[in-house]
Amino acid sequence: MTPKPQITRARRLRQSANLPEQRAWSALRTLRKHGFPVRRQHPIGPYVVDFAIVRERLVIEIDGGIHKLDEIALCDSERDEFLRKERWRILRIEASHAMDEDYLLKRVTDFLGL
Repeated sequence: MTPKPQITRARRLRQSANLPEQRAWSALRTLRKHGFPVRRQHPIGPYVVDFAIVRERLVIEIDGGIHKLDEIALCDSERDEFLRKERWRILRIEASHAMDEDYLLKRVTDFLGL
């Protein structure tokens, strides 16, 4: 069961999405017509992931420049380890690439094998 603080945090993050996340959401929503509904700011354990395709256990993370900082990269690594132990696959997309909806959809559909 997802703890209430994670749900509250996910709702807050949905309301404050940055431009790359907004563009990604616009593109990823189109996957629904192919049978792959996407959830945004989805709680998984103690974390909230940017996007998740639950049916495929796929997490899609949009990473800005801050993710290149050592401290953030370490947190990302720990988070990825947790998610992998929970049998989730992780696809990280740089924020600059997420701005290109065609590129983003191609990466995701290739990852899904579509």
